[in-house]
Amino acid sequence: MDARDERLDPVRSFTLTSFRLEEERWLQFVSEEETQVIFSTFFNTPDYKNLFLCQDPEDGGLSVDLDPPKNVQTKVICVSRSGREVITRENVRKILIIQEVEGEDAKSFIIAVSEEVTCPLLINPETSRRWVVGLAEEALRSTEQQRNEALVMEAQMEGGTFLTYPDALHEDQLHGNTFTDDTEEGKLSHTKLLYSCDTTITEWVKLVSDFLQQDSSQPVLDGLDPLPSEEFNFWRTRLKNLHLIQQQLRSSRAQQVVSVVQRADSVYWSSLRDLYSEVQEGLDEAQDLTVNLDSVQEKLEELEQMDYQQLGDNMAALMEEVRQLWIRSEFYRRPCRVVVLLQEICNLFIQMSRRFLHEEEVMSGLGSDSGPRLDDVTLVIWTLQTLKEEYRRCRTQLEQDGDTHNWDFPSNLVFFNLDHFLLHLQSIQEVFSVSLKLHKLDSAVLSGVGGRMWTDVVQQVYQDFLGHVIVLCDSTCDPTDPEDQSFQLHLNHFWFQVSDLERRLVSVLSRAFEDCCTSSSGAKLVKMFGFLLDRPLIQDQLRPHLTRLEELVLEELDQTEVLFYSEREEPNAFSRFTPSAAAGLCWTQQLRLRAENSLDHYRTLQQLDLDSGASQLVLQRFQQIVDLLQDFTDRVRSSWSSLLDSDCEFILKQPLIQNNLPGMLGVNCSHTIQGLLKELRYVSRKSDVELRPHAARLFTCRDDITQSCLSLSHMVSCYQQVASDVLPVELPLIRDQLQDLNQNLLELQGYTWNSEGVQQLVEQKRERLLLVHSSVSRARANMAAVTRVTQEWAELHLLQCSGDSLLEVSDTEQTYRRIREEGEEVLRLTQVNRSLYGAEVSSESWIRYLDHIDDQVQDGLFQLVLRSLTVLLDNMNPQSCSVFLTVSLQLQETGSVFEPSVGDGLSDLLQSVYSAASLPLRVSERRHGNYQVSLQQSPDLSALEQEVMHRLLQVKEEAERLSAGLDRYAYLWQSDRREVMQEFLTYSRQLGDEEVEVEEALPTLKDFQRETEQRGDSPG
Repeated sequence: MDARDERLDPVRSFTLTSFRLEEERWLQFVSEEETQVIFSTFFNTPDYKNLFLCQDPEDGGLSVDLDPPKNVQTKVICVSRSGREVITRENVRKILIIQEVEGEDAKSFIIAVSEEVTCPLLINPETSRRWVVGLAEEALRSTEQQRNEALVMEAQMEGGTFLTYPDALHEDQLHGNTFTDDTEEGKLSHTKLLYSCDTTITEWVKLVSDFLQQDSSQPVLDGLDPLPSEEFNFWRTRLKNLHLIQQQLRSSRAQQVVSVVQRADSVYWSSLRDLYSEVQEGLDEAQDLTVNLDSVQEKLEELEQMDYQQLGDNMAALMEEVRQLWIRSEFYRRPCRVVVLLQEICNLFIQMSRRFLHEEEVMSGLGSDSGPRLDDVTLVIWTLQTLKEEYRRCRTQLEQDGDTHNWDFPSNLVFFNLDHFLLHLQSIQEVFSVSLKLHKLDSAVLSGVGGRMWTDVVQQVYQDFLGHVIVLCDSTCDPTDPEDQSFQLHLNHFWFQVSDLERRLVSVLSRAFEDCCTSSSGAKLVKMFGFLLDRPLIQDQLRPHLTRLEELVLEELDQTEVLFYSEREEPNAFSRFTPSAAAGLCWTQQLRLRAENSLDHYRTLQQLDLDSGASQLVLQRFQQIVDLLQDFTDRVRSSWSSLLDSDCEFILKQPLIQNNLPGMLGVNCSHTIQGLLKELRYVSRKSDVELRPHAARLFTCRDDITQSCLSLSHMVSCYQQVASDVLPVELPLIRDQLQDLNQNLLELQGYTWNSEGVQQLVEQKRERLLLVHSSVSRARANMAAVTRVTQEWAELHLLQCSGDSLLEVSDTEQTYRRIREEGEEVLRLTQVNRSLYGAEVSSESWIRYLDHIDDQVQDGLFQLVLRSLTVLLDNMNPQSCSVFLTVSLQLQETGSVFEPSVGDGLSDLLQSVYSAASLPLRVSERRHGNYQVSLQQSPDLSALEQEVMHRLLQVKEEAERLSAGLDRYAYLWQSDRREVMQEFLTYSRQLGDEEVEVEEALPTLKDFQRETEQRGDSPG
């Protein structure tokens, strides 16, 4: 057929307009060989009534077919012929019917054309009169067959089954008496009708039989992986279709067919009755299964809405629903059907698992943090294995019930796909597990000789491993698809590379284990690389080294036993700072800990499952050492308990206080008590040491005894402070109190540590002693304050030199105010001490105490005056470079004058120094006059004062000599310099006061020499 065939013109113009195509696209389409064959078949073969053209929505290409298109949502061009003639150029526009319909309406268009156009034309006698005899009937039969095929196809596409009716069964025959017509024409019509009904029954039986033979297991048999939703949809669609078939079989036209074959006693009548029975049985089955599958469907839909982490906990409920389905449904209690359902459930969980693992992205976490991905894969494996475990549980429960059929079919029929998927996931899990282990090599550091070199080798292995991981991560295949063989190839290559890396690690670890000389170092190495030592290849190669570590453990246990026998008889070998028994127990505990450490090192090796046979030997050796140490410990505890009881008995009988030295008291056995209490506290933490009666008594009263010992120590300390640090003038004031305290302490010597009420008695005596100690301590503190004040007076500066100025009184008023205030404070403290001592004002002891304080005050003031006079002397020393008094020499008309006068104010300065001693009031009541009078009578201070006046007299004499010497040259500052020079130049000399008229004479060189020498001798 040529692309330019005129018969294509109507189709071409309609198609170009409908699809809005260009002419070139149409020419390209009809030039294809397959297109030309289809068009030629339709035009030249009257049996093909329809032709369909549609357009691909993606690339816009055209397609043509003689059958209605399926699953087409776009518009379709339907080309139908209205007669059985061959289509030619002449009749093409008369016989063709072209219409545009939607894709799903193409079959409806065929049916409509057949029912409304073609069949009425063929039935009309006026139309078929010119045709050959029988041609109209054949055309009508062909058209009705085409219509029936379209109806059947439409029903099938909608999931239903359409039962066609006989062609000869028209409306005029539904009400006529065809079977009573004995004419030749009537018999012929009856024969045609019966034949048509028999043919229709045959078609019905075939259609229904084909439909009933459909089974939900067909996708499984076809090698597909259906989901439970397909099972549920299958039975729901089957129920709907059986309702449709039953409705068609009960229609009036179907009943007419029944009537025809029943009257004619046709051989197909039995087939028709069987058809009705089969449809009813199928309907009952579909209704039962649809109802019972609802609970399983609801549970599965609920599981699909859950997070994947919750699926494992709900597997039991799901399998229980399946088990109840097996029990409730008679029609589902067949192994083939429950196997199919379980396979579909497995397929659903496989799909959910792949979706949870993100399929192609599973291996993305292998290169960095593979922990979360490993957790996800492990969770999926656990979830699927939980499904299998719940299946086995339900199967066992059915066997135990005994009142229903068992699941005696092989389990591999159910879990074939699931087991295959699990094996695939387990290989992925192993990849992640090994990857997670090898990632730890990044932080592995080996020590010892050559440790740096071997660490570098390990790091290089780690870098090579990262390279292999990147290659595996970059693969584009789906790791979760068990059918994807390309991933298996990548996986095999990865395991080959890992094996090579493991061999390199074996060489490093072999050298590291050779350097281990103790089991602890070997155990550390095992812990460091334990994540690799369970790998079969590495463990097999390192087995000799690991066996050697077991031998080291046995050697260390032997050394522990040797150490015990060698040091157990040495009393000082344990500790110098703890009781010998306690030290012995601690030593045995350390030995036991040492043995336990060796055993722990061995248990670290045991985790590798070496099966060397040394386990029993190590445990026996360890138990021997433990028994040996336990026996020694028991003997030490028994001896310690006896010795401790005898010591406690001795202590409890000792008095509380004893005389250590003459006049010195002390707490009896205080250090011994502390040592025993320390031992008892140690024993209290050791429940296996027996406390005998006296030790138990001391331990029970330990708090009271400790408190009493502390109180007694405090009392003795306070008593010693009061008695030992007493001043001679203070002793008469506190003699009665000391005697009272001494008497109280002596009373305590009559009590022992075992006496009743010791603590209360000690507290009573302690309160009295503390009152005396407090009063005496405060009085002595006040005396120390007085002493400190008087000593600070000696450090005060009444005089100081300020730069080049005269000697000045420094902060006189502030210093005097301080001395006055501190003197008043001394008097106040003295009165406080009188009240603390409880002394009488007129008592001789108190008067002597006041005289003692008065002496301290007077001594402080003496040191103050002495310091000031010493400053004067130091600054008046001729060898001193410091400036004492600054006096300026004034040249006046009357002569040289000192301002101020030398020595002015020195007497007042001395008087102000002595006046500081008059500021404090007198402390002693029987000494008269103030402290200034006493100090001025002091020979030492008087001698210093006379020395100061002597040095002042010397300075005055020297100043007077200096002034007299300068007066000879008074003319130098009394005369005018210009007038003197003019007189020299005029008279060659200086004129006297009485010379009035003198002859002028010019000066000579000798005159100049004379004057120069005279001027040079002058002090100016």
